[in-house]
Amino acid sequence: MSADSFGAAGTLAVGGTGYRIFRVGALDGADRLPYSLKVLLENLLRNEDGQLVTAAQIRALAAWDPAATPSTEIAFTPARVLLQDFTGVPCLVDLAAMREAMAALGGDPAAVSPQRPVELVIDHSVIADFFGRPDALARNIDLEYRRNAERYAFLRWGQQALPNLRVVPPGTGICHQVNIEHLARVVFAEDGLAFPDTLVGTDSHTPMVNGLGVLGWGVGGIEAEAAMLGQPLSMLIPRVIGVRLSGELPEGATATDLVLTIAELLRSVGVVGTFVEFFGPGVATVPVPNRATIGNMSPEYGCTSAIFPIDEATLAYLRLTGRPETQVTLVEAYAKAQGLWHDPGRRPHYSQVLDLDLSSVAPSIAGPKRPHDRIPLARAPEAFRAVLGQYEPVRPHPGGLDEAGAESFPASDPVAVTGNRESDKPAGPETPAGPAGRVHRPVKATLGDGRTVQLDHGAVVIAAITSCTNTSNPDVMIAAALLAKNAAERGLAPKPWVKTTLAPGSRVVMDYYERAGLTPYLDKLGFNLVGYGCTTCIGNSGPLIPAVSAAIAEGDLAACSVLSGNRNFEGRIHPETKLNYLASPPLVIAYALAGTMDTDLTSQSLGTGGDGRPVYLREIWPSQSEVAEVVAACLRPEMYEREYAEVFDGDERWRSLPVPAGEAFAWDRASSYVRRPPFFDALTAQPGPVADIEGARVLVLLGNSVTTDHISPAGTIRSDSPAGAYLRAHGVAPGDFNSYGSRRGNHEVMIRGTFANIRLRNHLAPATEGGVTRHLPGGERMSIFDAAGRYAAERVPLLVIAGTEYGSGSSRDWAAKGTALLGVKAVIAASYERIHRSNLIGMGVLPLQFQPGQDAAALGLTGEEIYGIRGLAGAETPPHTLTVTAAGPGGTQQFTATVRIDTPAEAAYYRHGGILPYVLRGLAPTHAR
Repeated sequence: MSADSFGAAGTLAVGGTGYRIFRVGALDGADRLPYSLKVLLENLLRNEDGQLVTAAQIRALAAWDPAATPSTEIAFTPARVLLQDFTGVPCLVDLAAMREAMAALGGDPAAVSPQRPVELVIDHSVIADFFGRPDALARNIDLEYRRNAERYAFLRWGQQALPNLRVVPPGTGICHQVNIEHLARVVFAEDGLAFPDTLVGTDSHTPMVNGLGVLGWGVGGIEAEAAMLGQPLSMLIPRVIGVRLSGELPEGATATDLVLTIAELLRSVGVVGTFVEFFGPGVATVPVPNRATIGNMSPEYGCTSAIFPIDEATLAYLRLTGRPETQVTLVEAYAKAQGLWHDPGRRPHYSQVLDLDLSSVAPSIAGPKRPHDRIPLARAPEAFRAVLGQYEPVRPHPGGLDEAGAESFPASDPVAVTGNRESDKPAGPETPAGPAGRVHRPVKATLGDGRTVQLDHGAVVIAAITSCTNTSNPDVMIAAALLAKNAAERGLAPKPWVKTTLAPGSRVVMDYYERAGLTPYLDKLGFNLVGYGCTTCIGNSGPLIPAVSAAIAEGDLAACSVLSGNRNFEGRIHPETKLNYLASPPLVIAYALAGTMDTDLTSQSLGTGGDGRPVYLREIWPSQSEVAEVVAACLRPEMYEREYAEVFDGDERWRSLPVPAGEAFAWDRASSYVRRPPFFDALTAQPGPVADIEGARVLVLLGNSVTTDHISPAGTIRSDSPAGAYLRAHGVAPGDFNSYGSRRGNHEVMIRGTFANIRLRNHLAPATEGGVTRHLPGGERMSIFDAAGRYAAERVPLLVIAGTEYGSGSSRDWAAKGTALLGVKAVIAASYERIHRSNLIGMGVLPLQFQPGQDAAALGLTGEEIYGIRGLAGAETPPHTLTVTAAGPGGTQQFTATVRIDTPAEAAYYRHGGILPYVLRGLAPTHAR
């Protein structure tokens, strides 16, 4: 029970039912707070215990100064935790190992269980091996179960052994779309208490639920495990940026164009670590699916959350998606009672206010490697040509593979490898030639049906309608299907070298496609359903058409993908696509028809129609009124009610999986998917003293904007890589390697894939890409994993040195776990992404930051020096700065680095060697501490 120091407890009557609430208005000044901070204030009031959540924290939040630099720590207790299976499996693996460690400390293993609702959605494991054929979905699901049976059986064990854990089986949808369509409560009603739905999720795009007025954001799996175990999350009261919306979207502009515009705007301002909140008269014109699209891409502009307040649009969406009327009534009454209802005329206090006129939004794409690099559609060919020269051949990977990754997609099924759609129509005109002076490298390819085509730089080889970002939005999905209908009726077809896929985030999408009679047109263009999950957007693209893949390798072509996703970082989408562009679903289809990025869709034709005349995008683009008419006629609440009625039950394949019995998991030593992790080996009841770092070597020296996609193992596993060698040594055939994401429960695989991204550039090994470094002092080139093993044998601690925005991107816990297991004791970077910095501390790795204006280049550091980091030994709390010495051939220099341990809680985690040892020691019986 809350200590209720401010007398905030009260009662709210809704439809004859009384609920206990904690009134935000009980504190003076609360009415001026932004919406998101009111939600945090209620959280503190309800959870005040005098220890972790104190009256001082409540006063500080109520007296929030919009202009202040964040410095006050509060303890946020999320109402629930959302997991996806790539990050969820290692969370549950850690909990299973913690149960064993708890028993070793003399405690009750059952104490290691989720204390709050945890929902895990299996959405990251389906791969688009089959495409362009009616049975693509069934065959991809069959492969998914064959590849992941061990993991899925482990998750079923967790479902029965861990109270409060619910698992959404494969083939249902993407966690964020399932979240907004079904899981999100908006307002919780629990044991007679009503309070805001809040959450953290193990995916950086968790803020998608912000579109429903639910405060939540992405954290690493390490923080999520602590939240599952009842630990509040330490955070600084953030700055809050207000974005005042006015006007409405013009004809031809989509929610995707809007979010790309917002991403560009907020990146240019700089909102990393802030809350962003939308207000003003334009909010009412933005429906919830568009709001969810904007929230989804929060990580792409760097903020923690991007929230819309509750209003009539929120209630309409809850009704559309089949939520009970009693819940809708509670949401409305609670929001209005707590000052959480949007008032277009009210302007809360904000740290900064930006204005956006929605009528200024124009059709856009983003790329070729960053989501916030927006390109007006008319300038797409110009932008493509401008970056083409950057994609030159580089030194091959060790082991003889070229940079395209020749073995990236091994054959697991003969049909999967043939790859071609069942029936391709003649392609019409080939790729149009670019202007004089543009570099061309035409390469001929003979397809499986005997046709010969010519590929060049800029060829679109993947066109994917994928990702929760846009497939959750009926407007853009209906627009895509109507465009497909118009294109098919004019006799157009995608170019035959394009891999076309459709992977919605929920089954409801196909329900309204069927009701609207639009599915046949998508099928006719090769956009057959391939799965319900995060396919192309996370690198589960599957193999390209073999002849196309060979042509790319032969010509070292700068091939392209176009996808309706939220991420396009280097090496993420597919190892053979060097340029990757984000676009709305209808533009994905348009680029599939054109077959190249080197074209202006606003003025050049998409191809020749069946009547021999050129067809232009403007002629087949559906109007907003056409889209609205179909949406109004075809979306029904009963679709959502039917699809989610038995969402946790699964099909016969799921229900027939073997489920290990017992509270403790029975580890299988022969498993290549789930292995007992070493994080709690020899854990003592008390942490050892913190020590200085002496005699350290640099494992990798990196530049700016290194993402967690570069650090964390992701995508396919190459046969000649250290991870591939490990799997082959354990009897796994290359065709059964699956992906790194699917093997996150096996630390042996993951450590070998850390820093192994094919586009990683380690300046210690110049002129290379991939997981390569030099072992010092001799300088021998080898894989990063092998070098780390040799350093470990020599008892040499390791460092990572990096530039700005280190660790941006997805909230990958293995980016920190793998770093720690490689023996890295500290990272020195010019700046950090919020989640990754926190995760490093959570794994006992020290994050240090260069002083402003400094970095490795400015200090003349080559990475070949021997490093010492002093000032830690004997300190109960890490100092604000430390002295770093770097001894090289030219002498020794010293510089000062800032310790990026920002809160007392983070200091405690570091002292214990990480957040999980800290939590485990806290759960252990007193006599064991």
